[in-house]
Amino acid sequence: MPDSPVGPPTPPVPLAGLLALEELGLRLIAGPADAELLWVHTSEMADPYPYLLGGELLLSAGVLLADPDTYVARLVEAGAAALGFGVRPVHEAVPPALVAACDRHGLPLVEVPPGTPFTAIARAVWGLMAAARHRELRRVTRAQQALATAAARPDPIPAVLHQLAVRLPGRAALLAAGGEELHAAGPPPAPEVRAALARLARVVAPGARPAPASATDTVGGSHLSAYALGGGQGLALTLATDHREAGDRTVAGIAVVLLSLLAAPHQGAGAAARSAALVRLLLGTDPADVAPLLDGDGRWTVVHARRTDGAAADPLTAGALGAALGSALVDAERGDEAVRVLVPGADRVTPQPGWTLGASAPVPADALEAAGIRAARALGRAEATRAPLVADAPVSGLAALLPPGPAADRARELLAPLTEPLAETLRCWLSLHGSWDRTAVALSVHRNTVRQRIARCGALLGTDLDDMDVRTELWLALRQE
Repeated sequence: MPDSPVGPPTPPVPLAGLLALEELGLRLIAGPADAELLWVHTSEMADPYPYLLGGELLLSAGVLLADPDTYVARLVEAGAAALGFGVRPVHEAVPPALVAACDRHGLPLVEVPPGTPFTAIARAVWGLMAAARHRELRRVTRAQQALATAAARPDPIPAVLHQLAVRLPGRAALLAAGGEELHAAGPPPAPEVRAALARLARVVAPGARPAPASATDTVGGSHLSAYALGGGQGLALTLATDHREAGDRTVAGIAVVLLSLLAAPHQGAGAAARSAALVRLLLGTDPADVAPLLDGDGRWTVVHARRTDGAAADPLTAGALGAALGSALVDAERGDEAVRVLVPGADRVTPQPGWTLGASAPVPADALEAAGIRAARALGRAEATRAPLVADAPVSGLAALLPPGPAADRARELLAPLTEPLAETLRCWLSLHGSWDRTAVALSVHRNTVRQRIARCGALLGTDLDDMDVRTELWLALRQE
């Protein structure tokens, strides 16, 4: 099939579509009607074989037709799609021997009436091709728009695969170098199809030998394809569809580019695990050991994030979030807990579609552990207030004027009767203006648990928590931590 310099290849024209044009008066008199036409060619040579490319509707008036069987056999050998035979002035009717030869070799034979010029047939075929080309360009354009929109979602890789499975009806999957599925969309394939897709993925996987960029196969009526993703990670996009159309490879190519870009931030599953381990190390180790690992003069913002749809974030999706925030330090390997990201510098965190974010204030490398705690609190408040982003602000205003030493001593003395869970509940409750429901959401507990804990805080502190002066003093004390 010919490739066009821009856009998808030109789709073939069904012979049935040409026969349906009543103004041409064409009639199929031999062979099957399911041929597809790529070109139109006119020749009166006794053997046009050397000048055929394959897929032609060959038009002839039979000027030099001597041996119909040899003539038709050569056309079939050259890959001609159909033969259009013009009646008059050379032949009064289509020669019966030609009809028999076309039936015998399975070549469609179309009778062209005397009033239909060959140029009219050629013009009609080009018109049908132009219409098919327009439809295919429109289909590819819509697919491109849908894939680009999917790539902007908070779960871009699954979303792109879903759109690909819709636009090229079938199964679309992202396979790791070992052949295991990382993400997939569309109906599950039969075991033999799944095994064949894994084999194709290994064919395009990088290795000691040069690997092709793509590979195809057909198993049980399913058309299979595998495409290597860029980045040297060994990832492959695989497709299993019931049929193929002219622009399918173009659509798949768009998806390959998008998936290569989306997967690039993670540098593969192994690098994602190493990045997650580094984040856990930096957020939990001794501050004296952390500072040498990073730029001692730099400042870092800790971000905790959850998807707004409640779905768990896998390393690939979390890596896309990290890339959007400008960081490759992402930890998403902790089950249903929040994704954690270390963002270098200050003032870089912005709301991200599909995510709820809690961010710490920028801190030096030796204060990351405390910043992680504040980011978790900010995320809880963001979820409780349904805000896309809540950033923990440093102490400012009148509270910043308090002498740090005496204020911290007074805070420890005032809050000494409270356990850490009680103090955290009180802090969250005060930050949310005493809302039971929002505090319950932020802490992921029942509202009755919040009531019980706040009542316990009041009893242990021996004070009235409905008093604004008391609340203000406790809030200032909690902010000193």
